[in-house]
Amino acid sequence: MQPPTFRKANPNDAITIRALVRAAYAKWVPVIGREPMPMRADYDRAIADHHIELLTLKEDLVGVIEMMILPDHLWIENIAVHPNAQGKGFGKQLLARAQELAHAHNVTEIRLLTNGAFTDNIQLYENQGYKITAREPFMGGITVYMSKALFGGMV
Repeated sequence: MQPPTFRKANPNDAITIRALVRAAYAKWVPVIGREPMPMRADYDRAIADHHIELLTLKEDLVGVIEMMILPDHLWIENIAVHPNAQGKGFGKQLLARAQELAHAHNVTEIRLLTNGAFTDNIQLYENQGYKITAREPFMGGITVYMSKALFGGMV
């Protein structure tokens, strides 16, 4: 089987990214009673402003990770895996890609946030070494902030 590959998103990918994100987050709409924020994002703008990488298997887009490289950390703005590809390790591969990018830019921490109701996501992040750093109310729910230290810039 051909291994999945990463490539940087370009402006032509915005529609495909939007479709994948909407599909990936659809299961959470009934849980939180609204569309999660990534479903509302402007992916044309995100591609222009952020570092977005696509994970493809053969010709199929299976995952996307949107990141910002800041002076003291790498921020994961969004990570999504297509529902048909969930549970197959692609989320872990996307997180590992973030660590590679953090290492390449000599930052020693990765940060992200998620909805407190997204318990599967929180568990995935914790299993990959992320720690909860804060919680705060947001739109009737709880936002959970998480980070992972990359000691000495090494992953």
